[in-house]
Amino acid sequence: MSIVKINVLTVPEEQRETLEKRFTNRAGTVDGSDGFEWFELLRPVEGTDTYLVYTRWRAEEDFQNWMSGMGQAAHRGAPQEGSAQGSPQGERPRPASTDSTLWTFEVIQQAGPKEG
Repeated sequence: MSIVKINVLTVPEEQRETLEKRFTNRAGTVDGSDGFEWFELLRPVEGTDTYLVYTRWRAEEDFQNWMSGMGQAAHRGAPQEGSAQGSPQGERPRPASTDSTLWTFEVIQQAGPKEG
């Protein structure tokens, strides 16, 4: 079965819009990666300043391959082709989060809605 990576980001209220815009600007950069299965950016509703970035991969190796390539560029804040990301001077943008933790899980059971 698959492997799930959840990046737990502490994001102060004043940085939420910045974080969400950065993810919007990077939309589609992971979709074509070998072994990629799913992505979700989860915004907290109440009582926390923690965002969750959920990705699901066919295997740990697929995630590591993405991280050493396109993922590394995305996490550095490097502009993607056709994107206006980054500053005009080419400086790395300041992180929107104040803390980040990566959780890893193996999918051992899953279900979806029943068709019909």
